[in-house]
Amino acid sequence: MKTIDDLEVAGKRVLVRADLNVPLDGGRITDDGRIRASLPTIRALAERGAKVIVCAHLGRPKGAPAPEFSLQPVARRLGELLGREVAFATDTVGESARATVAGLRDGDVALLENLRFDPRETSKDDAERGTFADALAALADLYVGDGFGAVHRKHASVYDVPQRLPHAAGGLVLKEVEVLKKLTENPERPYVVVLGGAKVSDKLGVIENLLKVVDRLVIGGGMAYTFLKAQGREVGKSLLEAEQLDTVRGFLADAEKRGVEIVLPVDVVAAAEFKADAEHDVYPVDKIPADRMGLDIGPESAKLFASKLAGAKTVFWNGPMGVFEMEAFAGGTRALARALVDSGAFTVVGGGDSAAAVRQLGFAEDAFGHISTGGGASLEYLEGKRLPGLEALEG
Repeated sequence: MKTIDDLEVAGKRVLVRADLNVPLDGGRITDDGRIRASLPTIRALAERGAKVIVCAHLGRPKGAPAPEFSLQPVARRLGELLGREVAFATDTVGESARATVAGLRDGDVALLENLRFDPRETSKDDAERGTFADALAALADLYVGDGFGAVHRKHASVYDVPQRLPHAAGGLVLKEVEVLKKLTENPERPYVVVLGGAKVSDKLGVIENLLKVVDRLVIGGGMAYTFLKAQGREVGKSLLEAEQLDTVRGFLADAEKRGVEIVLPVDVVAAAEFKADAEHDVYPVDKIPADRMGLDIGPESAKLFASKLAGAKTVFWNGPMGVFEMEAFAGGTRALARALVDSGAFTVVGGGDSAAAVRQLGFAEDAFGHISTGGGASLEYLEGKRLPGLEALEG
């Protein structure tokens, strides 16, 4: 892949596909990590005299403008972080976008409105998607792909535009690929992967592939209850994907055959209901009451998981251990993050929830080897899938 150093950008309009898909609460950005991760590429291009046109998506607005998914708050925050005004186009490729781009001087930065406000961005129809890509490409002279969190999508701004313009990969994409190659091609061992989050079904492919390469798989979060149930334990009202039980039993058998250790919680924090102030207590995994739901791993599990990370040389973590947004159920995720920091391993935190948890729980980002911006993209890379956005940048 070419880098931005391979492009002559001075005086040129450069369309940068960034990943600015940040969490919002009533128009307030609750975690600006993805914006900050995009800064180095945007700043480098602007400092070299490019007219920088940033484009991105936010949420899933279903192909039509929706005020709650506007990128306007992101434009404000981007401007604050860059220390300069960021012009904002109130549409994607329409009159406002064209006028905004026309008004840029060398070194200026603009942000287009949410790409997913146009249904053609995500269309499965190549021709339909192509018409949107044509309109985006017409705004620029060069293209830089730096939205790693979207490279697993065959979307117009990710896949089709780089086929229409001279292109390069931004620094964020290059860093993500470098880190993921370390995890897949020759990881330093012992190699431990920690998976959490809600659903096993979101991670079927990655578990299947990881069993071929890891030494140990540690499983927490909501997905752990399907594993516990597959071992014959009762999980009360905890999150359970009953339709995945046979698949999970297959994973357990495959792991045993390959000599991969699967580590599951030994105790959980279970509550009467899914509420921040719900009555809760710690229970061993074979004594979860029928009327309680597990919302975090328990203290003994936290100690166990930490012991399984000690001595590891490479650790990849994707998915929180519990409902970390609620303080009563944040202990497991906090303990796991601390164990990663203390492990001495090359640590990679992948996925938006895990990255947000690290920041929300007060850990310094530089305490980890790498905090990835690409949740689904990272997982698909680890599955061994081909990612359309990377293929387009390699072309």
